[in-house]
Amino acid sequence: MTVQIAATRDIATCRRLRRIVFIEEQGVSEADELDDLDEVAIHLLATEEGRPLGTARLLTAGPTGKIGRVCVLPDRRGTGLGAALIRAGIETFRQGGGIKKVKLGAQVHALGFYQKLGFSAVGDVYDDAGIPHRDMELHL
Repeated sequence: MTVQIAATRDIATCRRLRRIVFIEEQGVSEADELDDLDEVAIHLLATEEGRPLGTARLLTAGPTGKIGRVCVLPDRRGTGLGAALIRAGIETFRQGGGIKKVKLGAQVHALGFYQKLGFSAVGDVYDDAGIPHRDMELHL
């Protein structure tokens, strides 16, 4: 079985994954999770044999790309799928041209995960939806 990661317009499936992980598992409020950026974002969806397993949302602002709303279903964590989603996001920005820096807001417990993928922490820890985060950057 091979996991496929591709851009999708199936925002409903991405939102279902995010609901499971962020709202149901992590206790993020629906108001904090849902916003008006889904319509302008690129959504990556990881699937295996048609089963959705994880997602990430890509936004751009000038020469900066932002990877956000990264989630993987609990039974697929520790398999490298999260790292594959991040690498796919970075590659999408590289191919798009004009992006000089990729940033993300990392949950503090995941800083090491993102550092292994080449990101560096910047700034102070802050609260996002009741969860401590820190911004991270990767220069392309």
